Amino acid sequence: MEALLVSAVALAAPLLLAALGELLTERAGVINIGVEGLMLTGAFAAFAAAVATGSPLVGVIAAAAAASALGALFALFAVVRGSDQIVTGTAINLLALGLTGVAFRAFYASGTPAAPNAGAWTLPGLAQLPLLGPALFAQTPFVLLAAVAAVLLALFLSRTRPGLRLRAVGEAARAADAEGVDVRRTRCAAVLCGAALAGVGGAALPLALADSFTEGMTAGRGFIALAIVIFGRWRPAGVAAAALFFGGAIALQFRLQARGLGVPYPVFLMLPYVVTLLVLAFATGRARAPGDLGRPYEREGR
Repeated sequence: MEALLVSAVALAAPLLLAALGELLTERAGVINIGVEGLMLTGAFAAFAAAVATGSPLVGVIAAAAAASALGALFALFAVVRGSDQIVTGTAINLLALGLTGVAFRAFYASGTPAAPNAGAWTLPGLAQLPLLGPALFAQTPFVLLAAVAAVLLALFLSRTRPGLRLRAVGEAARAADAEGVDVRRTRCAAVLCGAALAGVGGAALPLALADSFTEGMTAGRGFIALAIVIFGRWRPAGVAAAALFFGGAIALQFRLQARGLGVPYPVFLMLPYVVTLLVLAFATGRARAPGDLGRPYEREGR
């Protein structure tokens, strides 16, 4: 049980980071289904930078920067030019898949080097607690980063003036504009910050969960992050709980494969995605999305 919980928390961290980024974006009224591409871009940038410098920290910074650049491209078309957000997000996913694949083959044609691992941060005393100690206090830095990001985002959205303005833009952009809030600037800022978080979530894959990069290594985690936002009802606390739930589903399928139950392994591989579909089927109707989610905004008179 303890090993399963440790794995669930570790696997939940990249999902939570990406989902928090998408939560921030969607609370501003923009839906970016390109989270998968942002995570994949972050994963490759983190791997390449960490291998070149030997520093996981540099890899994380590179992941945030690369994903933010891709997020800026999304913001240019979806927010500034008012293009369809779903189509633009799909294009971002395809662009990221192609670019990372070409770059990976070009840079590492002779072989894939091992990336430096971020390791585990252990808090003395707390790490020795039964069950919860190893799961919460002897984990990779990405777990702590995800937890801190969830708390800070919750405080930002509920306790700060910029956070309240961002929520107003997502709920009623025209009313927020009438009150003097720059809708376009607010949405662009949310997209860029959300993309950076998704990129850092992608960085956790080669720097914490593995020591290498493979083409398409995100394996649908970006789409799971989209489901987590819905399942968490657009609230940081709910998103954190949903990420842990999905992390547990992924950890469970790994453990089931290891048991050698005589069931074809693709059956276990599809478990997290079946859970995702079930969540979307039963949670979507009960959740209330931001009022102007997915609606491009253009000021009257332009």
